[in-house]
Amino acid sequence: MELVQAIARWLHIIAGVMWIGLLYFFNFINAHFAATLDGDSKKKVVPELMPRTLYWFRWGAAWTWVTGIVLIGLVYHRGGLMFEDDYGWGVSAIVMTAVTFLAVFLYDYLYKTKLASNLRLITIISFVLIGATVYLMKEWGGFSYRAFNIHLGALFGTNMAFNVWFRIWPAQRKIITAIKQGDAPDGDLVALAGLRSKHNTYMSVPLIWTMMNQHTIALAGGNFGITSSTNWLVLMIVVAIGWHIVFQLYKKSAKIKGF
Repeated sequence: MELVQAIARWLHIIAGVMWIGLLYFFNFINAHFAATLDGDSKKKVVPELMPRTLYWFRWGAAWTWVTGIVLIGLVYHRGGLMFEDDYGWGVSAIVMTAVTFLAVFLYDYLYKTKLASNLRLITIISFVLIGATVYLMKEWGGFSYRAFNIHLGALFGTNMAFNVWFRIWPAQRKIITAIKQGDAPDGDLVALAGLRSKHNTYMSVPLIWTMMNQHTIALAGGNFGITSSTNWLVLMIVVAIGWHIVFQLYKKSAKIKGF
């Protein structure tokens, strides 16, 4: 199993670099570059560039998610890192593990409602729901510090992979076809693909923190005034900081110009 873990980690990182690297390319570089193209240039560039990049993008997402699930099973569910000392696999732990992988449907639903039109409100709702989920993982499910970190990461990763395969890729196929034929793409599809890609970018930075949780256990309690009962708040602070980092990266990317 140690050998399987090593191989799964290796593949997970390779696929993750492929996926997140292209995600940042799309959001911080390509979006601004595409805005400079005229109609004829788009008709030539987009059908050649986007199918190639989206191929590696979606399969990077798929392999990152699959190898991540393998690692959660081996390292946490099978490896003894899942629970605090007094907890084990009970109803609450099973429910919160299910929430990790099923919350994507609530996320998808919320961002189809009218609430999504109010950016500040939907952001607050999202943050509160994330906080409640992390709190319940710890206090009700008995997840250890590392376990609730990685399960929030898996929740974000599931949302992101869902967006790639079921929202971004289907929309982009229609957008690319329209541009290739010289037609204006459907504005709703452009908005959907752009929004879900932006969501993925915002989720990616705190997700990376959760992936390196083994190296953040100084924040698990006992240091810096953090106790074991409040260490879940550390993760929420990281989520907020991560979102702010992405916000600043978007602002910076808009200011970088070509020659």
